[in-house]
Amino acid sequence: MNKSHVIIDVIIPAYNEEGSIGKVIDDLPRELLRHIIVCDNASTDTTAQVALNAGAVVVSAPKKGYGSACLQGISYVKSCEQAPDILVFVDGDYSDYPDQLTELVQPIIKEDIDMVIGSRATGDMEAGAMMPQQIFGNWLATNLIKLIYNYQFTDLGPFRAIKWDKLVDIDMQDEDFGWTVEMQVKAAKYKFKTSEVPVRYRKRIGQSKVSGTIKGTLLAGHKILWTIFKLM
Repeated sequence: MNKSHVIIDVIIPAYNEEGSIGKVIDDLPRELLRHIIVCDNASTDTTAQVALNAGAVVVSAPKKGYGSACLQGISYVKSCEQAPDILVFVDGDYSDYPDQLTELVQPIIKEDIDMVIGSRATGDMEAGAMMPQQIFGNWLATNLIKLIYNYQFTDLGPFRAIKWDKLVDIDMQDEDFGWTVEMQVKAAKYKFKTSEVPVRYRKRIGQSKVSGTIKGTLLAGHKILWTIFKLM
């Protein structure tokens, strides 16, 4: 990869994140980025306006679902005259440290890695930032991936970077909770060169739409396991 002309775009799926989305955008290393794309996932607050005011491109993603928002962002990137070299995904709740994007993309730029996961499991995680059921779910899912596909991951972390052409190759489809695990399972099936970077993680601003409710947790866990076995 030509290190002096790397085009990087960022996709931020966001649903009712008016209190955090501006902070996420402000902390991203803009000098490295072409587009910061906020995918407004049918928010009922001022998420879209805050994102616009902070300088992001706002894409409407009216069909609810984490993966649906990401897919809408990918559609926007495909419409650009020039494709990026790297696409980064980061959540809009300010639980990640967006300035670590610089570290996240380095293995792709310097070592020709295809996909990099920001690992909360090997990084510095604030107490209470992840619920016990999330930690267990990540452990179970990553161990199943290792058992079935012989690929080592420690986390299904949403903060991740992937080469654009590789993302196009795997043809992402999931529209909700299975998004992250689908990407990792397909990376394993396609024999991508993958890596992990330890990342910091803190308590999110506002309530989680997934782990914040029993229903959300159960649905997410079921979808993650179903996705792992479906793609075998």
